[in-house]
Amino acid sequence: MNNTINNEMREKIRHGLNLTFKKLVAYKAKNDGFLVFSDQGKIVKVQAKDIKL
Repeated sequence: MNNTINNEMREKIRHGLNLTFKKLVAYKAKNDGFLVFSDQGKIVKVQAKDIKL
């Protein structure tokens, strides 16, 4: 029972994070912005319009 509740909560959180990331990318692409990521300790700047979801 408790495992089922935890799994449902995790799925809801993942879904919310995915929606939030998509909205962020759309907003940054609209304003010709960049997103900054870390790739194995190196800082990488990516134009939002180049990100395909």
